[in-house]
Amino acid sequence: QVQLVESGGGLVQAGGSLRLSCAASGSIFIINRMGWYRQAPGKQRELVAAVSSGSTNYADSVKGRFTLSRDNAKNTMFLQMNSLKPEDTAIYYCNIGSPYRDYWGQGTQVTVSS
Repeated sequence: QVQLVESGGGLVQAGGSLRLSCAASGSIFIINRMGWYRQAPGKQRELVAAVSSGSTNYADSVKGRFTLSRDNAKNTMFLQMNSLKPEDTAIYYCNIGSPYRDYWGQGTQVTVSS
């Protein structure tokens, strides 16, 4: 059984930084995509950053501020978030996509105060 567990969220002032982690357990034989999504209150879930076929894509709103990275040896994915803005406030979810289904973590709250 695959499990994704996010951590690292919290409350930070605008301009600050946070580093989110996503620890994966279980086996996924084919991975198409790995990444981070977020959902703000009253809004749809949106892509923040994802890596697919060796290429990493970022939402325009986070380019230059957020960085997705992985530690394959530890089955862990990270999202380094710098220069945070109040509009970055959301629940952040890690995601792994396979040909058969998507896997999601439970989410971690990020709140940026102005």
